[in-house]
Amino acid sequence: MISHAPDGYECPFCFLLAGGETEVDSQDDVVLRTGRATAFVASGWWANNRGHVIVIPDAHHENIYDLPAEYGHAVHDAVREVAVAMRAAYGCHGISTRQHNEPAGGQDAWHYHVHVIPRYDGDDLLRSSPLPGFATGEQRRTYADRLRAALSCPS
Repeated sequence: MISHAPDGYECPFCFLLAGGETEVDSQDDVVLRTGRATAFVASGWWANNRGHVIVIPDAHHENIYDLPAEYGHAVHDAVREVAVAMRAAYGCHGISTRQHNEPAGGQDAWHYHVHVIPRYDGDDLLRSSPLPGFATGEQRRTYADRLRAALSCPS
């Protein structure tokens, strides 16, 4: 297996899983923990698609090529659960998911992850760029609280 992580790479997702916090990732951002997968509100947003979520396996695997099936299934199940909750909590018109592998595939964080993105009619996501900078903890918390409430409600 070829790794693209630079020498000395300190995985920000593993840091978050271990209870760490930075100004761009906080334990308050976490909306779901299943034992094999964790979902949290991302700090990077698109202008018309705020509050998107990243779902990660709870064990470090760089990409889809080395992801064991049990973690792949856990991530997929969490993605589905978050998507259903996001549609209810945000009132969005649809959901997109994105997953990237290796630099040529657009991967820039070296821990497997899936983006769950709220979609709205005419949001122009595929032609837009991420907003500069990061959402604040307060901005992320607003979306995280809404998702946690939707995730705790029986469907």
